[in-house]
Amino acid sequence: MSSISRRTLIKGIAAIPALACPLSGLPGKASTKLKKGRKFSEAGWCWDGQGFNGGVNPSIFGVGEGTKWFGLKKTAFMFHPITSLALEKLHDANEVICEISKWKVRRCKNGVAHYLDGAIDTKCQEAATVGRLSRSFRNVTGAIDDDLLGIIKREKIKPEQYSKVHEALKKDNPALKLWTVVYSHELNKNDWAGFADLFDVISLWVWASKDLVNLDRYVEQCREIFPGKAINIGCYLRDYTLSAGVPMKLLKHQWELVRKYVSAGTIQGYSILGGFLIDMHPEQARWVRDFIADH
Repeated sequence: MSSISRRTLIKGIAAIPALACPLSGLPGKASTKLKKGRKFSEAGWCWDGQGFNGGVNPSIFGVGEGTKWFGLKKTAFMFHPITSLALEKLHDANEVICEISKWKVRRCKNGVAHYLDGAIDTKCQEAATVGRLSRSFRNVTGAIDDDLLGIIKREKIKPEQYSKVHEALKKDNPALKLWTVVYSHELNKNDWAGFADLFDVISLWVWASKDLVNLDRYVEQCREIFPGKAINIGCYLRDYTLSAGVPMKLLKHQWELVRKYVSAGTIQGYSILGGFLIDMHPEQARWVRDFIADH
């Protein structure tokens, strides 16, 4: 082995990409800047599972497959029972969050349909299951509660009741994070009074694609209502209000903003809804996959 000069050694060390330390950012920001050399894909999640509501057809993409198709490593496991078998299927994901809402399937005249249970006892049971299984499946990092505000109003859930969901999730694994879905039309501080401190990550979604032009304002409102909480922006492939794919102009507008937010540390990351819509909206899905790969 030949000797190396000190100057050569220093030059070599300088050429190694440095890992950026997490930045706290502005007050109210819980997310961090994308580390130097880190790919945009590392901030991404994909919702996977068969979602039949909203005029959606059964998909050729199963649990975990949409995540891989988009070039991502983090999965939101949705719409199915939380079992060891399911988590074994997702063993190669870097991170998994499990839905505790709880979406269930029932028989109807023309087949099956999804409905949202939402009872507080159900949420506690599901959260406890996530906590217990996370001890065996170390890539399970949290739980996500979908459509929560609607359920809070429907079931008349009080903050002291919902705190039991938080406790059940973290009983066996305090490191787990509780995610909640918040829509842009639900950004009313009074509605979340007493609940906000129970969440770790806010999954922010713009329900109608026509409102994506206001995304900057929604992010700021979200930070004001949930100070110090990480924000993850939801990105639809389908506009359920139109029963069609998100118009491409608006879809591209959202993704350019999401890329900017992630790079600046304004948000923790993004989520795609979802793997089960790839074959229903291939134009939107392919564009998003290429955008992620290019950044």
